[in-house]
Order: sequence, then structure tokens, then C-alpha cells
Amino acid sequence: MALNAPTPVDPPEPPIISERDRRFMALAQAAAEEARAAGEVPVGAVLVRGDEVIARGFNHPIGAHDPSAHAEMVALRAAAQVVENYRLPGCELYVTLEPCLMCAGAIMHARIARVVFGARDPKTGACGSVVDAFANPQLNHHTTVSGGVLEAECGAALKSFFAERRRASREARAAACAAANGESAPSEPL
Repeated sequence: MALNAPTPVDPPEPPIISERDRRFMALAQAAAEEARAAGEVPVGAVLVRGDEVIARGFNHPIGAHDPSAHAEMVALRAAAQVVENYRLPGCELYVTLEPCLMCAGAIMHARIARVVFGARDPKTGACGSVVDAFANPQLNHHTTVSGGVLEAECGAALKSFFAERRRASREARAAACAAANGESAPSEPL
């Protein structure tokens, strides 16, 4: 063995996921399916106080013409109405996709105690994938973050949504091209 060879490191153990976290993430996944049914990116969220779901939300920025209509924001707004307060201390937010910076800011301002997310977001994730908004010690509120809860299932829902969207886009382009050339569009094989 060479003198300067790196010491092998065992991969980290996967996080232990409680049944409670699984149960609430499954509810967030059901909300994500509502987003999918509406033609939106399938992200869902539930906001929990103790063992009670006080609000839920799903992505619908396209249909609402609202860039802030992320699942987390919708759930936070609904919860604030339920408790009649913009602060939600002691609450936990379960969301199928790692929150972005916008949502992380709203989560901090609402004083959410804990965020639990499913799939990581390598493009806009603000819980460690791109930035870690919750790790800044200068902030006056600190939210605990647990990631990777039902990660494979949450990630699969997003991957299948985008694969279907790409397939539909290819088919539409092929049909438009065929129509422009005066041909009939190719049909899908049975």
C-alpha cells in the first residue's frame, strides 16, 4: 500500500426513517398526484402540528399563473389561515421535493420547526443540494431538515412526469412535421 493512499471510507448509512415520517410523506405524495392530474409538476406538501395535518398543498404555478404557487407555499398559506397566524411554530412540513430558496425563506419566516423532504433537487434545492439556506448560523430561526424520506418513490414520480412530458413533446413535433409535409402522423404501435 502506498504511503499517501487515501484511507477507504465506508459509505454513510442511510437515514433511519420513522413510520410517522413515512405516513406523512405518503400524504404529501397523494397531494403530488393531484398536481400531476392538473398537468403540473408533481410536488406535494402537508403541514403537520403534532399528529394532525393542518394544511396541504400541491404545485400549481402554471394553472394559477403564480410563480410562488409551489406546494410548500400553498400549504404554508393554508396553515396560516387555519391557525390565524403567520407564524407556525412547532409545525413540520413534509414535501416530496427539496424546497427551493423561495420556499426555504417562507419556511423560515413561518418559524417551521422541521422540514422533511423526499427527493433531492440538484438544480434548485436549498437544503444542501445547491445551497443550504437552513445551515446559516446568522439567521434568527433554525429549522431542522431531514431529507431522503421515500426518496426513490418521490424521485420516480418526478422522473416519470418529465419523461411523459418529453414523449408528448416529441409526438407533437412529429405530428406537426408530418402535417407540414402533408403526411399522416405515425401512430403508436400496439
